[in-house]
Amino acid sequence: MRNSLKDFKARALARPDVRREYEELKEEFELLDEILKARAEAGLTQAELAARIGTTQSAVARLETAMGKHSPSIGTLKRYASALGYRLQVRLVKEQSRTPRATRTHSDTAVGSRKAHAQ
Repeated sequence: MRNSLKDFKARALARPDVRREYEELKEEFELLDEILKARAEAGLTQAELAARIGTTQSAVARLETAMGKHSPSIGTLKRYASALGYRLQVRLVKEQSRTPRATRTHSDTAVGSRKAHAQ
């Protein structure tokens, strides 16, 4: 059965439209995989984990299956991680393919706007 899933994935990813969508969701899939592995390593059911973090089994199920549809808060992810003996780490990673744009602060925009109105 495992090979048929791998074959299906390979066939699906051969399609440019599917590959593009998959790449856009790749980070979410990776996070979801980490979450599921952590709970499995802890040997907890969804119901047991839910009791530890003060929520329902269905809320844990939603978190573990539909990250894109129901984005959990950072607080929820922290409680989830803590209940499994982990800590949550969120960080920004610079993309290699993007060129930096000139950055403007809110105050720069406001000053420029006032100058334009003054003229």
